[in-house]
Amino acid sequence: MNYDGDIIRPPSEANSIIIQVTVGCSHNRCTFCGAYKDKKFRIRSDEEILENIAFAAQYCRRQKRVFLADGDALILSQKRLLTIFNQIKEHLPWVNRIATYGNAKAIRSKTIEDFEELKKKGLHRIYMGLESGDNQILADVDKGETGDSMISAAQCVKKAGIFLSVTVLLGLGGVKRSLQHAQESARVLSMMQPRQIAALCLMPLSNTPLGTSYEAGNFQLPNAHGMLLELRELIKNIDCDPVQFMANHASNYLPLSGRLVRDRAAMLESVEQALLGNQDLVPEHFRAL
Repeated sequence: MNYDGDIIRPPSEANSIIIQVTVGCSHNRCTFCGAYKDKKFRIRSDEEILENIAFAAQYCRRQKRVFLADGDALILSQKRLLTIFNQIKEHLPWVNRIATYGNAKAIRSKTIEDFEELKKKGLHRIYMGLESGDNQILADVDKGETGDSMISAAQCVKKAGIFLSVTVLLGLGGVKRSLQHAQESARVLSMMQPRQIAALCLMPLSNTPLGTSYEAGNFQLPNAHGMLLELRELIKNIDCDPVQFMANHASNYLPLSGRLVRDRAAMLESVEQALLGNQDLVPEHFRAL
């Protein structure tokens, strides 16, 4: 497979065929994200994309899913997306699910009818980064969105009947806005009504503005105890039913996974025991992005 640079994909897409249709991220200004800092955004040519689909047709016959990389394949025009979906259907007829990242701006560039058409062609899941529901934090990290604008994007995906997975970054508000971050994120997530929520812990990267600020002592990251307090506040206040809630990424101090609201009490009890020191946390040297 012909990839340009490192490929970033959700953990749940580990066994998917990765087809890179864009290189990098069209926004690429979030101060916490270092995934695409070394990539100049571009849309790959039809020839490059078809070449990778042809490669998958020959060598990836056991994989039933496709993930369209990099950061926001949905920024492509509807016409180009339909062409790619049709090529996947023609050359990879065994594939039963297509997924992609989608930033809120790219999602809002499509209509509900566009998404319904893509769903008929195989689009099953969109991974969207909320990061925080707090508008001040979103402005501070240059997300280019507000809580309301991301709720609007989420509703479009939901109305089209596509599975929506949303991520939130514990610690993104620093110590100063920790409680507001958790509470506002829970409020916005409750309005978005995703099918899946993934809570990761912020790990500042040296190649990002936020990482530079952290190293200079200008951004105070919550410690493990502070991250657990945010996690508790988040779980306590999310009003989605049902939704799969996961905090089992390699960055998390306390691996958790369950369904809200069914497993809320059990997950909160796990957090409480960890706060009391009765449950081991993931050691720092085992945490990773």
